[in-house]
Amino acid sequence: MTDPAVPGRSRGPASDAGSPEVASVLIVGAGLLGASIGLGLRNLGVETWLRDASPTAEAVGEDIGAGLSERAWGARMAEPQLVVVASPPDVTVELVAAALTEFPHTVVTDVASVKGSILRGLEEAGADLSRYVGSHPMAGREKSGPVAARGELFTSMPWVLCSSEHTAPSTRRLVKGLAIELGATVTEMPAEEHDDTVALISHLPQVMSSLLASRLQDTPLHRLSLAGQGLRDTTRIAASDPGLWVQILTANAGAIVPALHGVREDLERLIETMEAPTAPGSRLDVAQLIAEGNAGQARIPGKHGGAPKAFAQLTVLVDDRPGTIAHLLTFIGEIGINLEDLRLDHSPGQPVGLAEVSVEPNRRDELVEALTTNGWKVVQ
Repeated sequence: MTDPAVPGRSRGPASDAGSPEVASVLIVGAGLLGASIGLGLRNLGVETWLRDASPTAEAVGEDIGAGLSERAWGARMAEPQLVVVASPPDVTVELVAAALTEFPHTVVTDVASVKGSILRGLEEAGADLSRYVGSHPMAGREKSGPVAARGELFTSMPWVLCSSEHTAPSTRRLVKGLAIELGATVTEMPAEEHDDTVALISHLPQVMSSLLASRLQDTPLHRLSLAGQGLRDTTRIAASDPGLWVQILTANAGAIVPALHGVREDLERLIETMEAPTAPGSRLDVAQLIAEGNAGQARIPGKHGGAPKAFAQLTVLVDDRPGTIAHLLTFIGEIGINLEDLRLDHSPGQPVGLAEVSVEPNRRDELVEALTTNGWKVVQ
């Protein structure tokens, strides 16, 4: 079924992957993820409805085009093919169980960032788990709420599917189809493995970023004015919603605590070394600790997945004026060089910035020459 208010267009590759197309969806929770799913589905011509405990969030979700609000659809909504629960973790079990009861023929998934505790809660509640599969789109923003939603949020991002022994094959196929239609790359793993994984790659980074940023609370502003991009990079996610992270960290505490113990051991080792920095072996120990960080960072997959690829960097001085960065990127594209990465840094109090450009190593000299010839100042 296609929502007549939304122009239909070519659907995603779900049918190519052997997964059924999603026809109608009720999204419970009109926050960032829920509204983004709604926008993506409506762009595909899928009939989409919204339900949220907050009338304001539901109305904003409708206003931005993420679906029809509950007050609008009324009796128009038949039983949906799929319910997506996009709610905070502390109410997800209750809402999934309620959806399975309200719609006895409907598949239900949730997109919470923890999976094991939700599955256990549904088992204890006696829910029909054949029609449920937990999932987790690994996408998000520091901003929250429907106003931050983007229909392209999931494009090329991982979407984890956590089937259990109770999940019916048709349930798994439908939810996999949802992720594929929204442009995501599906990965499947058990709920407990998922929770162990996100504890290390998502939840621990949030904790470390917040702990570092908390050290800045009483730092005089004239000192913070000296901060460079390194501090901004490592504290970026510290701007996340405290209320949501209380729920995430509480729900996944069993997986996060071992990772925190590992960090504590490394900190204690570093503290002991730094208390006697010139003692025999101290410098070697510091070097080993930094080298271990190098080795771990090098294992993070690169731009296109797989092993990370080394690119050549150069830094261009840019005026802090509207359109300057766009002009630089356009110029690089016009000379036929693919931009692999871009980082921006600003000089505090100065009307200039630094654009660190990453390109294929064999194109670096060519780009430096082209930029210099055309009036750009390459400083590295």
